[in-house]
Amino acid sequence: MGNCQAIDAATLVIQHPNGKVDKLYWPVFASEIMKMNPGHYVALLISTTTLCQTKDTENCSSKNDNNRNPVRLTRIKLLKPTDSLVLGQVYRLITTQEVMKGLWAKKQAKMRKNQSESAARIRSEPEDNEVTKSERDQPKTAGSCSTGSNTTAARSRTLWQPSLQSISEAAS
Repeated sequence: MGNCQAIDAATLVIQHPNGKVDKLYWPVFASEIMKMNPGHYVALLISTTTLCQTKDTENCSSKNDNNRNPVRLTRIKLLKPTDSLVLGQVYRLITTQEVMKGLWAKKQAKMRKNQSESAARIRSEPEDNEVTKSERDQPKTAGSCSTGSNTTAARSRTLWQPSLQSISEAAS
């Protein structure tokens, strides 16, 4: 008998979406795998094991060891075509549709986060930066200057007028 674990460390495993598994015994670039599997990206599987199912520190304390179960978390890291696949790692082929769906979900989450942050920022700003009703009702003219945030607005609304100097024509 031999050492089975040594063989596993010397292989590169590629999982297909349909369940098929390829084993390679040499390093290869992600672009080569993508050429052999059109419409797919290559992702590195990152597996971690945690002993706590919740983020609640009271439930994860050493007092409650009997409630702690090992949980395996698997994340993926999408690889660039120039990245090298190394021996001893497990990779997964992901369809283009799945990648786009994930990117879309990530973009939507980022937009929601930005909207909530900007809404919180607006709520927390002091009210003295807001234009009062009386200032809003005043007519805006180029020559009038008001205080506060309207000063900049009044300056930006002034019309540009060329300033030409008069040239006197001397009689010859």
